[in-house]
Amino acid sequence: MTYPDIFISLQLLILSCILSFTVAQNPVDAYAPTVNENCPETPNSLVRTFTSQTQVLNTSETEYIASRESYVISNAWSNWLGNASDIGYNFDNFEGKFPRIGIAIGGEGYRTAQYGAAVLSGLDWRNSTARAEGTGGLLQVASYLSASSGGSWLLGSLLLNDWPSITELVYGNGGNLSSWMLDLDLIVPSSPSINNGNNQEYWGSILASVESKANNGFPTSVTDLWGRMVSYHFLNETTRANFYTNQTSHGAGQLWSQTSLLPSFQNHTIPFPIVTADSREAGSGITTTVPLNSTVYEITPFEFGSWDPGLGAMSPLKFTGTHLTNGLPDNPSACVTGFDQASFVMGASSSFFNVVLNATDGNFGFDTSNGDEDGMNFVFNQLLSHTPSNTMNAANWPNPFKGVNPVTFQDSSADQLELLDGGANLEKTPLSSLLVKARGLDVVVVVDGSADDQNYWPNGSSLLTTFERISSVLSSSHQPMPPIPGTAALFVSTGVNMRPTFFGCNLTQGQPAYPIIIYLPNAPPLDGSAPATNTGDTQFSYTSLFMAVFINQAFGNTLGGFKPNTNSPDPDWGQCLQCAAIDRAVTLRSDFCSQCFAQYCYNPNNLTSNSELPNRQYQFADPDPGGLQKVEEWLEDNKGALAGFVVAIIVAIAGIVGFIFWWRKRRARRSRYSRVDELRDDDEPWRYYDTRSLELTRRMSIT
Repeated sequence: MTYPDIFISLQLLILSCILSFTVAQNPVDAYAPTVNENCPETPNSLVRTFTSQTQVLNTSETEYIASRESYVISNAWSNWLGNASDIGYNFDNFEGKFPRIGIAIGGEGYRTAQYGAAVLSGLDWRNSTARAEGTGGLLQVASYLSASSGGSWLLGSLLLNDWPSITELVYGNGGNLSSWMLDLDLIVPSSPSINNGNNQEYWGSILASVESKANNGFPTSVTDLWGRMVSYHFLNETTRANFYTNQTSHGAGQLWSQTSLLPSFQNHTIPFPIVTADSREAGSGITTTVPLNSTVYEITPFEFGSWDPGLGAMSPLKFTGTHLTNGLPDNPSACVTGFDQASFVMGASSSFFNVVLNATDGNFGFDTSNGDEDGMNFVFNQLLSHTPSNTMNAANWPNPFKGVNPVTFQDSSADQLELLDGGANLEKTPLSSLLVKARGLDVVVVVDGSADDQNYWPNGSSLLTTFERISSVLSSSHQPMPPIPGTAALFVSTGVNMRPTFFGCNLTQGQPAYPIIIYLPNAPPLDGSAPATNTGDTQFSYTSLFMAVFINQAFGNTLGGFKPNTNSPDPDWGQCLQCAAIDRAVTLRSDFCSQCFAQYCYNPNNLTSNSELPNRQYQFADPDPGGLQKVEEWLEDNKGALAGFVVAIIVAIAGIVGFIFWWRKRRARRSRYSRVDELRDDDEPWRYYDTRSLELTRRMSIT
């Protein structure tokens, strides 16, 4: 066995010791669901079913929306619009009847979490800059906020931190919020080396969490690892000081169903949150894009299920994880709670491993230069050795809908559901949940941070997928989509993929009722400067400088709108956004709003051109090449240790120099003794030397 082999074996032994210790004693095992709980006495069934014609919202959702719109949103509209004279209306004429608005934040990793954060900050009344520009306020009048994949990381972070401002959430507040730690790599936070001690501690705690779930009888997968990694970077309880320790549970035990108990939720101050996830037919093993008729699930604080006509069923989220058949548990005391871990919800919505995990060789295809590939392989192989499972590249959810709609539901006979990334069907922004007929939305804001083209910019593919899915699968259960460009090439040639655009502005009598879509795609800076927001899906770390530049660019675009044939922001954009948001509540559009709609609305009969967006740079430019900011931060964070290290080096050098002087003197002394020894007449040189010295001394004294 070679030295590296011995070293790796030693690391594995250490990790095993960490696992055996943490499972028993660390708070991270709060990730394990609780089994054998008493089931609710009423209703007898834990599943409610409906058809497209009998859709009805969960009672708690209905009550939440009614309370928010009555007591919170009406005041928020007044704050945002004032007396509405700036956009040509009289606020009193609305008589408290306002459009119902939803926001959909798509996802693809860190990029879309940051992009979504920047856009929400630009729509937030609490941001004074956004408020002054007129965009800040839309977030407060929204009734719903749906998210998937990286967008779910943002939503989960906002919820579990009780809805702070984006500035506080991302950069910290010097108190209870420590900031997003995106500079610590999602997979290998301490070092690219899998043998790094801090990495081993990180993975050991994560594996302990997942093993505690497996020990309670639940199948686990790479998604559990993934969600726990996400929780360290986005949920609370984790700081830089405790990142590699088990002083806290790092989000384990935080449940999605308990977000309804947070003060911000109790006060109805936040939009109703929805997370979506796609699925593949259980046992199909699909490793590519899933078909459009595959069931799409949603997770709210109250329920888990799908509005798709093939299923049309919901189950209480609190008891998700319970084995049910035809809506009934195996026995009344066999219910499960605690399965809906917030990190697992966020992980399931972003579980893209059916595409990237190679089942043959176990590789992920991540970057090999920064340790992500080796790190993910290492921790995944540890998972396999501790918690074997048949389905490792999807999120395993016990099927609460077993026996439901066996003719139309793809997984009616399955024990487990296999959930995937919310964009697994290419619907990368969770628009469908906001088009459910029972929710009755009038306006939907689509925050699209997709990376569709060679430079990682959106090209409308997500909207096109939703349009096709609505038309072919959801026509009976969902509102129709408004007219949009028919191809990705048309999105690009008209330029609507690179600027804010309103779809569905001119709803005429007799047409099916569709909402206005306010489309906010990730795009290069208006002023023609180099872009930093078009990063790859698998970039799992950003320096603090990089993150700041990214968010500032996206924030600037959110506030700027666009002014045709210039590189200047539109000074009227904030008011134009207000026009789009309020439009479904007016009977006669004002002159000002009509001008706005002429500039921002997509008109199939009068197509715009991408030439109206001059001097845009599309190729990514790293704002922190070489990670210099990361080096500077590391030096700042470790200046005490470095000072000690420098002192130690100085002491060591002084010791070496002293040793050299001592050695040279000793050598000289030994050399002198050697020459004396060569002159000896017998075996006792000191006697010869001393006798001659005494005789010389005696003679000198006589003289």
